[in-house]
Amino acid sequence: MLYHLLYALAPDVSGLGVVRYVTFRTAAAAMTSLFIAFLVGPALIRSLARLRAGQPIREIGPQHQAKAGTPTMGGLLILLSLLVSTLLWSNLTNRLVWIVIGVTTAYGVLGFIDDYQKVTKRRNEAGLSARAKLFFQFAIAIAVALAIYFEPSFDAELAVPFFKDFQPHLGAFYVPLAVVVIVGFSNGVNLTDGLDGLAIGPVMIAAGTFLLLSYSAGNAKIAEYLAIKFVPGSDQLPIFCGALLGGGLAFLWFNAYPAKLFMGDVGSLALGGALGTIAVVIRQEMLLVVVGGVFVIETLSVAIQVVWFKMTGKRVFLMAPIHHHFEKLGWHEQTVVIRFWIVSAILGLVALSSLKLR
Repeated sequence: MLYHLLYALAPDVSGLGVVRYVTFRTAAAAMTSLFIAFLVGPALIRSLARLRAGQPIREIGPQHQAKAGTPTMGGLLILLSLLVSTLLWSNLTNRLVWIVIGVTTAYGVLGFIDDYQKVTKRRNEAGLSARAKLFFQFAIAIAVALAIYFEPSFDAELAVPFFKDFQPHLGAFYVPLAVVVIVGFSNGVNLTDGLDGLAIGPVMIAAGTFLLLSYSAGNAKIAEYLAIKFVPGSDQLPIFCGALLGGGLAFLWFNAYPAKLFMGDVGSLALGGALGTIAVVIRQEMLLVVVGGVFVIETLSVAIQVVWFKMTGKRVFLMAPIHHHFEKLGWHEQTVVIRFWIVSAILGLVALSSLKLR
């Protein structure tokens, strides 16, 4: 909105021409999102506390009972700052921007319903059933995947990291791949959101990485130089990523140990879905698996634990998701969080280096 207003005034007002540059608007979106989140954060925490929207804490596993009652649904803070900032600074005629906004909002609404049921009934098990959540997650992801697949300019080649000339053509199988990426990463972030600051760190690292990737994919010359797919219109997605970085940074201010606010499903489902959608839109699904390796490992740890326990009656990990396994080994919560951030940063660098190491 603000972009369109300033763009129209640019020919007549000196200095406003800078809004034509995506780099400027990305920085502006990050700062706007950061400002909104810092401004709204304290009031939101007080409001959630008055509503008794506290996080129920499971009694099994590592004991975090001191955190019981800490306001949850803090993802609302990220989504508010992210979406408002994106709407202010993006080119709203861009179809890809609306696809990412749509998935983020839809998954956020789904997460909000789940969180609301949990806090009103004071039990973690009182939210939406896993079957219901997965149904709606898959329905949203399928709609997005089909919309992308039936684009006239779409080709179903899969970009494989570190291999320049190996791009298998998936045909109609691209649709289930896209669906798995979106739903998988939505749930991956949700599973990772178990310790103060644990999920938002890797989310911001992934957002920063895809800020650079989407900008490159949207620039024909850069895309050709890096031998990645040129996706017209994806040069507007860095604005969304920048807004996510700004909102995420402000949220971390309140979510850092000891957390005054938890993300909740409203945040984790939405942010994971957003990252998955951006990866699908710019055709870098496999690179998301690399940079989002922490989310992949967290998800696999749960799957392995469940399958192995059903088969043998024994556990592979002391507790799943795997961040609780390390807590059981005696690692302090902050140690787990910081080391997972470090791993995420390394994976982000690996993902970016793959663009030239091919």
